[in-house]
Amino acid sequence: MKNLFGRRESSPSFGGATGGFLKKHPKKWAFLAILLIAYYICLPKNLFESPTATVVESKQGTLLGAMIADDGQWRFPEIDSIPPKFKACLLQFEDAHFYRHPGFNPISMFKAMVENLSTGKTVRGGSTLTQQVVRLSRNGKRRSYWEKFIELILATRLEFRHSKEDILELYASHAPFGGNVVGLDGAAWRYFGRPPYQLSWAESATLAVLPNAPSLIYPGKNQERLLAKRNRLLKKLWNEEVIDSTTYELALLEELPKKPYPLPNTAPHLVQYLTKSKKGKRIATTLDDDLQRNVNFILQKHYQDLRQNQVHNAAVLVLDVPTRKVLSYVGNTMTTKEHQKDVDMVQANRSTGSVIKPLLYAAMLDAGELLPDMLVPDVPTQIAGYTPENFNQEYSGAVKAKQALARSLNIPAVRLLQEYGLEKFRDQLDGFGLKGIDKRADHYGLTLILGGAETNLWDLCKTYANLASTVNHFNGTSSEYFENEFTDLVLERDRTVDFGKKSVEKNLFDAGSIYLTFEAMKEVNRPEGDESWQFFDSSKDIAWKTGTSFGNKDAWAIGVTKDHVVGIWVGNADGEGRPDMTGVTSAAPILFDVFDVLQRSKWFEKPLDEFVKIEVCVESGYLATAICPKKTISIPKKQNFVKACNYHKTIHLDANRQFRVNSSCTDLSTASSESWFVLPILMEFYFKRAHPTYKTLPPFRQDCQADNVSPMEFIYPKDGSRITLPKNFEGKTNELILKLAHAEPDTEVYWYLGGTFLQQTRNFHEIGLLLSLGEHKITALDALGNEVAITITIE
Repeated sequence: MKNLFGRRESSPSFGGATGGFLKKHPKKWAFLAILLIAYYICLPKNLFESPTATVVESKQGTLLGAMIADDGQWRFPEIDSIPPKFKACLLQFEDAHFYRHPGFNPISMFKAMVENLSTGKTVRGGSTLTQQVVRLSRNGKRRSYWEKFIELILATRLEFRHSKEDILELYASHAPFGGNVVGLDGAAWRYFGRPPYQLSWAESATLAVLPNAPSLIYPGKNQERLLAKRNRLLKKLWNEEVIDSTTYELALLEELPKKPYPLPNTAPHLVQYLTKSKKGKRIATTLDDDLQRNVNFILQKHYQDLRQNQVHNAAVLVLDVPTRKVLSYVGNTMTTKEHQKDVDMVQANRSTGSVIKPLLYAAMLDAGELLPDMLVPDVPTQIAGYTPENFNQEYSGAVKAKQALARSLNIPAVRLLQEYGLEKFRDQLDGFGLKGIDKRADHYGLTLILGGAETNLWDLCKTYANLASTVNHFNGTSSEYFENEFTDLVLERDRTVDFGKKSVEKNLFDAGSIYLTFEAMKEVNRPEGDESWQFFDSSKDIAWKTGTSFGNKDAWAIGVTKDHVVGIWVGNADGEGRPDMTGVTSAAPILFDVFDVLQRSKWFEKPLDEFVKIEVCVESGYLATAICPKKTISIPKKQNFVKACNYHKTIHLDANRQFRVNSSCTDLSTASSESWFVLPILMEFYFKRAHPTYKTLPPFRQDCQADNVSPMEFIYPKDGSRITLPKNFEGKTNELILKLAHAEPDTEVYWYLGGTFLQQTRNFHEIGLLLSLGEHKITALDALGNEVAITITIE
């Protein structure tokens, strides 16, 4: 640009002017910069640091329960939305120009100042909702004009940082609603027993006016003033055409709440459990609200009967197998503090009883060391000084493996564990994550399978859910497994399980072994009154197992279907045992009542690709030999270590088929040969009591030399036993009862102590002896000259 003299002038620039101003007034610019920085950082990053309650919701979003905040306030975590009714009420009552001001309203402030000065006291406030949020965050600051000025500055800064909706949510989350109730969520539940989104116009208006004077007006106090405030707000809503006349008139008829409602307490022990890891958070869980209420009702109904036997505690856990989500969590009954109602028995470690027997059964099937119909001895047993007993203290002699599991017989389980290997089984249990089982195998011994270890309902249910899912996934894929099949349970609604990649390799047990285990568990006799359940079309196929710990301290029942796992524990939290409290009588009835409210599931599909057909002997269940009747069964496809049957023997009978003969007395070419099912003498002694069709071996003809096999065997005590004789109430030492089994019970048996004859018995071969301390040899001789002897030590 040229001037009048033709010279070029530089144009004035803002930068140049600013630069000049900076040079001329550096202190002013520095001061301005400091003010801007101070303004930028004046608002704390987190406005509210107060502790919040732990809030637990169902998957439907309903409140299951809450744990009060550390400062004793019912202050729920901040909400992420505000119900339209409450928002409309709040804006009309507190700040009608909320969406049009920058954080403060000068007109309202001027009117309030004039009115307050004219009356000489504070009768009107001019604060916007934004300013009120700031004031709430500066809790404890004394009210003054200087404080008002600070609030105004911070309010404008808050408007720059947050949206209007965010500011409304902050207000609704932290406004006081009287008493120890802070925030809209807590107020809605405490005063109306409902979530905010279900409140009526009258209820929303009541809550909108409460923060205005929370220490003076709250439900149950100053009802007339509260009613007047609410009705004025309702009239304003009508005048502003927010609500119509009908809604207005109906709202006026609604009564005010008289006192706070207790918060829902549908899952108190779950709230307690989640508070340990998610304190002060809002947790949307996987629990189904309706199912949780039904299970609570079922447990409370059974508790009325249980406490007649002085049994006060019980717990229920329900799982969804495909997702591993927890559908219901009831940690205890509604008993009293004296009976420890607050103890969460879902997480408490207790003696397992028999509920891990199916794991041994599956392990042996998977290892190729067991067949479902294989006979297992069920006779008096002593192993390294340990003498297990069946719950009913009876013996079957021999029982099929799957029936031993279904009947929960202790002696067959102990014998199988010893045969399989205690340490091997103990190591496999680590794969299930049973946290209570954390000691070495020698600590538990063979009692491990009968309840010598402890674990909790959570881990047991998780274990059976993982097993069920293994079968489901194998059938749902191309006969493959998932690498992360054995995973933890899910409690948070939006979390899903990552089962990992597919693999042809099994996890712990193959699908075939698990399926056969569930098949055996399905045959368990149901509780009294349900014995004929399988004949009803409405019945459900359920694989289930009960357990009772030593001393009747714990009663368990675990049920598994394709879709669900239900676990029950019953007992006393203090460990007191009660007579007649067993898994079948106390826990199983609850189990089936819970299954009755669950959707019916189809039975597991058979994992055909994991099976191969083999022949076994019909009566013994062992691998077939050439001399036994056979049948074809399906077993897991793996190397089989089960022995061929040795319970079938070829015998020779005389022409009348009445006596056995051998080469010592006849030409065997003229004798009849026959395959005969023969059990060892002790097994036979008990087996034939329950099996009238069992045929004992015919005796040898008198002119024949008998086989060198004794027909007698001691039942108790066993050879080499070391025994301490107890004393009775009178202080006298009790006798030792000797028991003997004979293939022909009516044969006379003669008893000797050392070389001294004691007495003879017939039919029932039992005698009582009062023995001195030390070693003793006891001999039994029958009328046919057969002899058996044992040596024992009395300590």
